Formats: sequence, C-alpha cells, structure tokens
Amino acid sequence: MIVKKLRPLIVSTILFLLTGCSSMYMPNVPATPMFRNQGEGYITGHVNTKGNISGSFGVAATNHVAVIANGSYVKNGIKSNEEFAQKLVEGGIGYFAKMGKNKRQVLEFYGGYGIGHTLNIDKRASTTGFEAVETREMDFDKIFVQVNYSSTKKRKLNLFGNKNELNYGTAIRLSRVGMTNFTIDGIDAQKEENLFIEPVFFTRLELFKGFQLQYTTGFNIGIIDNEYLKAGNSIFTLGVSYNFGRKK
Repeated sequence: MIVKKLRPLIVSTILFLLTGCSSMYMPNVPATPMFRNQGEGYITGHVNTKGNISGSFGVAATNHVAVIANGSYVKNGIKSNEEFAQKLVEGGIGYFAKMGKNKRQVLEFYGGYGIGHTLNIDKRASTTGFEAVETREMDFDKIFVQVNYSSTKKRKLNLFGNKNELNYGTAIRLSRVGMTNFTIDGIDAQKEENLFIEPVFFTRLELFKGFQLQYTTGFNIGIIDNEYLKAGNSIFTLGVSYNFGRKK
C-alpha cells in the first residue's frame, strides 16, 4: 500500500533526474494486452508531446500462449539545437494466465526481437536557421524479455453517470540493445551495446466495452556506462487500447 502511494513520487523524481540526458536510444511503449482467453485480440496506439508515436498488436493463440508486435516512430527537434529521429519494430511470443480468487489479475511473460534505426543531429543557430555540427546515425537490434501484471478494480469508477472499469498495471522489460552499424559524420565509429531495465506503469479507464483510455509513464536504466547508447529517454504517453474477442 505504501509503495503504491509513493510510486508517482518515485517515478517523477527519476524522470526529473533523467531530464536533459542525450541518448541514441528511445524506448517504445511495450505491448500490455493482458489477455484472458483464446481468440482475444488487442490493438493500441500512443502519442506524446515529443512526437513519439507507438502502436501494438497482439492475439491470444491459445488459452495461455500469445504473440505480440510493436512499432514506434519519433521525429522532433527539426528547428532546435538537437534533432532526433527513430524507427523501431519488434515482435514476441509469450505466456499469460489469470490469477487471484476472482481472476481479476493477469500475469504475462514475453520474449522477442526487434530492429531499429536512429538519426541524431547536434546543431547550432545561424543567420539562415540551424546548421548541423555533428551527425550520428545507427542501426541496431534488440532482444527483450518482459513481465506484465495488471489488476482490475472491483468497484467501477462513476464517470458522467456511467460506471467505468478501471485497471492498472506494470510492465518490466529487460532489453539488450546493440548497434549493428554506427557512423559519426558519415565515418564508421566504435559500436556500443547496453542492457536496459525498462519499468513502465499504466492506468486504463474503459470508456465502453473493450475500448480503453490509457496513460503510461516509464523510464529506462542503462547497466553499461556508454557515451552514446545509454539511458536518458523516458516514456510519457496518452493512448487508447482495444481488446476484442474477450469472453465474460
């Protein structure tokens, strides 16, 4: 109970500490379908003020096995001192199960693989706009394992006279990210790799059957002290998710 009350403060503090760090890697919003039965599907989309767009899709192949796919795109800072652009796609397979006396909790385990590309440009202001000072570009791949947990409140939230289901959850991801190609100003540079711990916290409010509004926060921690491939970019998004094919 104490941890739950302190969680927003902990997250805010860590995000504050990480603000201003520059990294060649930006984590995407992980898939958190929280499946309950075979044949259930899941689709979601998220966006934030930095222009980071993420989407996920998943399907429960059996009563315990599911597959997921994620994609994200971000491009910002075109008219600023630093431009950042990244594309990332990934897929995975995992196991899910309902838990608790009333089966209100869901636990999921996933493992998967992804590839991506990042362009990072340092600039300086000039009389004609912004000029590039240093351009860094990398291709990368990633291997991840992920644990998802969610719980649905027994009492529903009253909103505009209707009772809406509210659930909250956590996804903890361990990602090994490695550069497959890295250049600085077009010249090959020393490749880096890192192991990231990526906790994510989400809250969902069901607006109508299967359709939910989702708020997500998170951060990443880099195990290796790198110069370019390091922690520093947080997750802060608002999105929608839709679960279909769910049995009562």
